[in-house]
Formats: sequence, C-alpha cells, structure tokens
Amino acid sequence: MPFRYRLQKVLDFRIRKKEEQLLVVQKAQQAVFIAEENIRKNNAEIEATKKGLRQADPMMYEIYDKYLNHLWEKAEELEQVRIEAQKQLDIEKQILVKLEQAVKVLEKHKERHKEIYIAEEKAAELKQYSELGVVRFFRQNQEKLEQEEKDILLELQKIEGENGY
Repeated sequence: MPFRYRLQKVLDFRIRKKEEQLLVVQKAQQAVFIAEENIRKNNAEIEATKKGLRQADPMMYEIYDKYLNHLWEKAEELEQVRIEAQKQLDIEKQILVKLEQAVKVLEKHKERHKEIYIAEEKAAELKQYSELGVVRFFRQNQEKLEQEEKDILLELQKIEGENGY
C-alpha cells in the first residue's frame, strides 16, 4: 500500500497560499520598480530643466523656477510613494517568509512520517519473511522426518524380507 500523508490537503493549501503570496510579492516589487523609475524620470526632467534654465531668456527665469519647484515637490511625493511601496514590499516579504516556514514544517513532518512508514513496511516484510522461513523450516523438518520414517520402514522391510517374515 503506497504512502498516504494524512495532512496532504493542508500541505497543498499552504503551498497554494505561498504561491499566491509570491505573486503578491512580485507585484509589490514591480510597484517599487515603477516608483523608482518615476523618480529617475523626474530627476532627468529636473536636470533637463536646469540645463534649459541656463540657456533661457532672463524673462523666463521665474517660470523655470516655478516649474523646478513643482518638479522638486513632485520628487518628494514620488519618494513618499516609493517609501510606501517599499514598506508594503517588506510586509509582503515577511508574510511570504512565514508561509514558506509553514510549508517547510509540514514537508519535514511528511518526510518523517514517510520514513516511519517505510521502516514499518520493512519490518512487516521482514516479519512476513521470518514467518515464511519458520513455516518452511517446519515443512522441511516434517519432510525429513517422513523421509526418515520411510527409510526406517524400508530397512525394516529389508530386514524382515531377509529373515523370512
């Protein structure tokens, strides 16, 4: 009879939850990546605006200053978004670690029970072979005794045949 783990449904459920959490972690990583990419784009736009300011007409300085202030505020907002996304990623990773630990615990439990099952199967097999060996030993002894009795009867018949009985 093959090994059946009694908590297999629980193990499958935990594995499924871990895989779902892995997808959530990947989405959170993607959100962090997007936030960092937005920050890079904003920083590039700030640098481009600074270069444009150097070459701009003096009458446009005020507009450039307002736009730069807007970009710096936007940079602060984007940094806050990135920080929040990073916090969420950290939380999701912690959940994933806990789920992975839960799966590992059950997998170790399953392995231990499988080893116990295999040991019990081997013991039962050895017992069966032992019983077969005992039966075979008694059968061989019985056959040996019967053969000895036949030999004795043949010798008696020979002796009786020689004596004329």
